[in-house]
This record gives sequence, structure tokens and C-alpha cells, in this order.
Amino acid sequence: MKFGGSTVGTIAGLTQVLSIVLYEREHWDRILLIVSALDGVTDMLLEAGSLAQMGNRRGYRRIIANLRTRHLALIDHLPLDAAERSALQADIDRLWFDLLDICQALSGESAQPPPPGALDAVTGVGERLSARIVAALLRQNQVRGVAIDATDILVTDDVPGNATPDIEQTRRRIMNHLIPMLERKIIPVITGFIGATINGKPTTLGRGGSDLSASIIGMTVATDEVWLWTDVDGMMSADPNEIDDARVIPVMSYSEAAEMAYFGAHILHPQMIQPLRERGVTLRVRNVFRPQQPGTLINAARLTSPPLKAVTSIQGIGFSLDRRGSLRPLLHMIDQTLFAQTHLTGEVIISAQSSEHSFVCIVIPTTAGLDVSHELRLDFEEQLRNQPDLRGWTVEIVAILSVIGEGLGENTQNAARVFAALQDIPILAVSYDRTRCSLSLVVSTANADRALALLHHLVINSEQDNSSAPRA
Repeated sequence: MKFGGSTVGTIAGLTQVLSIVLYEREHWDRILLIVSALDGVTDMLLEAGSLAQMGNRRGYRRIIANLRTRHLALIDHLPLDAAERSALQADIDRLWFDLLDICQALSGESAQPPPPGALDAVTGVGERLSARIVAALLRQNQVRGVAIDATDILVTDDVPGNATPDIEQTRRRIMNHLIPMLERKIIPVITGFIGATINGKPTTLGRGGSDLSASIIGMTVATDEVWLWTDVDGMMSADPNEIDDARVIPVMSYSEAAEMAYFGAHILHPQMIQPLRERGVTLRVRNVFRPQQPGTLINAARLTSPPLKAVTSIQGIGFSLDRRGSLRPLLHMIDQTLFAQTHLTGEVIISAQSSEHSFVCIVIPTTAGLDVSHELRLDFEEQLRNQPDLRGWTVEIVAILSVIGEGLGENTQNAARVFAALQDIPILAVSYDRTRCSLSLVVSTANADRALALLHHLVINSEQDNSSAPRA
């Protein structure tokens, strides 16, 4: 079971976590917990690391002090006895002192050089803190909980900020260190998001990486199911922050869930589905505050009714040229810039060409961070001005709306309904995914909200519309 930042960051959330664990351990022989950092903590740690690299001593010290106060205040309100509370506070202060040492090394204040993977070591502290808090709460309630740093078990490559797990090396570590704990009826509380190279250099898995941690660890221990506990009732037909009448999707296929995650559903990490698909592991998304709700079940079943399950919205970067032009220099520039700025390559490219116009759009996944699209657009603008073979191209932030559903590939009528739903809204480009279960449409940001509302109306009415449609 993986618990997100919104579930471990408050007394109410931690009370629910404890209640769920106490209940579920009566129904399962073995349980593993994966925990995220408290809400907002990773962003603050990223800022602290950046300030340290710039030599801003006051800035990073202020952030660390604020985070320490927040965590200690949370601990003060937990029902812990004096010994457990004192041990937890001492453990957490050791982490803060280690964090200060790393930041001092990054800023040049220390006589020691920063250790390899120092920035990842900074941003991964949040999960190490929350794991210790949850484990202490379990022990206080007669559950044998032990905080485990995933740097000891989850082996990755050494790409900063977006590492890829090494499945076989991770499996060996888990068999040696984790399985014996499970056999002794211990519940490991494992840090999400973080890992380490084979040589011990700290790494992180990118935005939402705790989901990927749960997927990889669940796969390697041959788990029956992986449950993601969050603060919504399951996977939704649209982002409930954008669409008021968004609905829970009861059942989805792996392909549908993967497409939703990549194209903007923040509940799931885009890469977490594939390991579960390989092993046929069921995934459930449930609400920690409403555990009586069934949530969303994700498995290998291909349910084409309703034909459309959801619509997502994500930012992209669009390039336009008022004539047909060669795409090769543009694509080369895009690839080089993406890798230099974000270590991302091979992102989805959506293109459209006619005799009078060329358009290319790149999808920036949510795991890249909140500000990446804006920063990349500024970088692209500068390169388009300065490279002669790219003159004439313009760049802008665009919206990519993706309609998700296995039924999209069943017949052309479903796709036709998607286009018709947008009425008079101009479509800049269109792309089908390779599994034919998502159709992405690029529109200007000015039209994004209206287009999203129109497509969601289509989605929630798709089952009724499909049942009355003539069959091909």
C-alpha cells in the first residue's frame, strides 16, 4: 500500500493510515507500505538545494528550519509515549543535521566537497522523515513497523532527478533484506521516490516517483495487489479541480490508466503501470479518508463499455511555421534541449503538415515539474532567434486534451464524436496512441477550458450515445 503526501501530512490523515493498516493486516499475510513526503515538502527541498548551489545560506537555512518546525509540530500532536516520541525526534534531528551538512557542501561553506548525488540526497529527505513518523505510529499501536530507506533496496541508474530502476539488482536486494522481514511479520515502511546506484549514490525517480517505487517493489516481491491511497475516490473522468461533475471510473485497463497518467492524471506516475502489467498485478486507487469506497480497479481487462472513460489536459509546447518546412533541424534542437534541461528524451511528438503550414507539438510529462514548460519555451525562443535554419518557426504553450477509452479503437464513430464535440474550436494537431485507446487533440490555451468541458460532456454521455449508434 502506497500512501501519498496528502495522507501522511496531517493528524487526520495519519489516523486513517493507522486505521487502514490495523484493519488490513487482519486480512493479508504480508503488507508493505510505501510513503511519500508530506505535501509540498519535496518542492521546498528542491528550492533549498537550488539556493545552496547559489550560495544563499540564509535561504536554504530558512527552508530547513521551517520544515523541521512543521515535522516536529506534527509529531507533537501524535499519540506517542515519551520514549517513542523522544527517539523519533532524535532520529529526525539527525536527518536535519545531515541535510544541513549536504547543503553547506553544495554552497561551498564546508571544507568537504559535496558528495555524489548531493542534490538528490537533499530532495529525498522528505520521504525518509515521513517513513520514520509512520513506523513510530505503528509501533505505538503494537504493530512491528520498521522504516526502510529505499537507498538500501531500490537500485537505479545514475541519471540525476529522474533515475530508472534496475529491476534485477533491486530484486536481489529485496530478497536479501526485505523478504526476511516479511517472514518475521514485520511491516516495512519504505521511502518512496528515492533509490541509489549500485555504488550507493543517492538518486530520485522524478515527480510522483513514490508510485513507481510501489510498482517496482510490488512487482519484485510478487505481490497480489498494489493499492494507492490518496485523497480522492479513485481515477476520475476528468480533473475534479477543473470539472465539477467529474466521476469515479470503477474499472480501467492498464493501457487506459497508462495513457491517463502520461497525459495529465496526477494520481499515477506514468511509468508505474508497465511493471504491474508485466506481472499481471492488480492496481487499486482508493481514498484514505473514505476507505469504504471501492475506488478504481486497474487490471488487464479490456472493457469497451463505456467506450470513453476520461479526458485529461496537459501543457505542451507547440512550434508553428507558415509554410511546409523541414522538421529535422527542429527535432534535433528539441531533443538536445530536452536532454540538457530535463534529461528527458523521446517525448511524444505530435505533428501536422500541409502545403501552407507546419506544426509540431511536444508533450512535457507532469513528472518533469511544474515550471518546465515555461522555462523550455524561453529557451526554445532564444534558439529559434539565433539558429538560421530555424528562422520562421514560432513557439507557444498549447493545451493537449486526450480522450481515453479502449472503445476508441473499436470503430471510427467514437473518434468522429470526439471531433464533432469540439464544435467550432480549431484543432492544431491530432494524434492516436499506439494502443488506439487515447486520442489527443492540440488546441490553443485560450480554447482549453471550453474544449475540456465539451469533451467531458461527451465522455459522461458516451455509453448512452454508443448504445444507440448504428453498428458498422
